[in-house]
Amino acid sequence: MRRDQVKEHAPFTHVIADLIGVSGTHLRDTRLLTGLLIAAAGAAGFSTIGSPMVHQLPTDDVTGVLLLDGCHIALHAFPDRELLLLDVLSTSTRDTQKALDVFTRRLAPRHLRSESRARG
Repeated sequence: MRRDQVKEHAPFTHVIADLIGVSGTHLRDTRLLTGLLIAAAGAAGFSTIGSPMVHQLPTDDVTGVLLLDGCHIALHAFPDRELLLLDVLSTSTRDTQKALDVFTRRLAPRHLRSESRARG
């Protein structure tokens, strides 16, 4: 199968994003980040299989994940670096960009780097 055919038939989409220049206050706010995981899942029409798990680490960084039906949204926040790393894996029938948009609208990064890949 040719490479372009693989992309057309890939059952999953994987988006990774670096949100750079985000307020450290926002990135330390576990309630805000929990709410954004839920809102992102809703915006993209994902079915969740549990509640988000978001934890502030002893280093002041925050990590979180929301498990979806067969996929996930994960985040790693580094307040001192004003950096949020976001990982969205979903079935290709969902619009992962809508999930990313929730984070970018609310967190207003100065710079966004993202890429989307067909998986599977």
